[in-house]
Amino acid sequence: MKRTNSSRSSIVAVLVGVAALVLGVAGTGASAAPGESIEQLIADRIGRGAAVADYGFSAGLSGGFASDTVGSGPVLPAWLAAFGYGLLNPDAAPPGANDWNCKPTAEHPRPVVLLHGTWMNAYNSFAFMSQPIKDAGFCTFAFNYGRSNPAQGGGLPPVLPGVMGTGNIEDSAKQLGTFVDRVLAATGAPAVDIIGYSQGGAMANWYTKFEGGADKVQHLITFGATHHGSTIDGIAALGRAINNVGVDVVGASSIVVGHAVAEQTVGSDFVNRLNANGDTIPGIDYTVVGTRYDEIMTPYNLTFLRQGRGASVQNITLQDGCELDLSDHQTLMYSPRALSIALRALDPAGHPNLACTFNPWLIGGGGHL
Repeated sequence: MKRTNSSRSSIVAVLVGVAALVLGVAGTGASAAPGESIEQLIADRIGRGAAVADYGFSAGLSGGFASDTVGSGPVLPAWLAAFGYGLLNPDAAPPGANDWNCKPTAEHPRPVVLLHGTWMNAYNSFAFMSQPIKDAGFCTFAFNYGRSNPAQGGGLPPVLPGVMGTGNIEDSAKQLGTFVDRVLAATGAPAVDIIGYSQGGAMANWYTKFEGGADKVQHLITFGATHHGSTIDGIAALGRAINNVGVDVVGASSIVVGHAVAEQTVGSDFVNRLNANGDTIPGIDYTVVGTRYDEIMTPYNLTFLRQGRGASVQNITLQDGCELDLSDHQTLMYSPRALSIALRALDPAGHPNLACTFNPWLIGGGGHL
């Protein structure tokens, strides 16, 4: 599906073009192949390990907290409805999650921890997926992380009650560590599987590398995760390019959008440190899903991981084998195909088949609100 907003496209093209010039990707040896966008060329350059300067964040504050959910919200198949419910009921659990009396079975020995995305919460990130995962026999758990107010680096979005995941990602990874330990103690399981959406995927990756999670996670399944940062349709690429000439516009922007957003831009200290010693660590199985229609995680293939020693990686483009699915960044977690990918990753024998249904951009829910 093509979006026909010519003025927006022109602005993005100008932003990315300026970024390309400042970064030097349009110089010697960096000519784009026919049909290849400059934005993709920037991503390829970063993917080859080229340095992109980060002069630090002006709003480098940290703080905030994680919180448990209270009660449970309804199953909702469409993103818009779930997002609205989550704003009005910010502490609701996604349906089926957080039964602390649940015990894993021999068929499903590991509990599943669900991690929401930036500016989202546990409910509106998993209002569609959580109950089917529970119904498939998995103990399922979720919490709200990165609850930071403007003075703690959360930016302005947390003035809305259901907006979370805005604080320092390293702090959020520590919060995840505490939650995983609680889940393991309650269930008696030796390890968990994690499903991380957007920031939740990158944050879980940090947890496994730097917060003691390597031996506590067996399978990391991510959707639209910012593992290598995002250009955010060229806007972040321009900001990073201006940073390269010594003006910290990315840091300044974090005062408004929150520290977590700035950390997830291409070339940030967070992204550079996350991948400095390789994308993966031994002993973890990774399933990484991206969508071609992602307008937040751009280019979408920056989500994919390179397999390192002792790890297994399956990178999946959502539309491969199913052009009907037009899910963007928001509706990705409301895609029946995405749900079937998660279930297959958790239990390949029990859920070998992938769904293929129409799921429209922005709305989701098969086109129904």
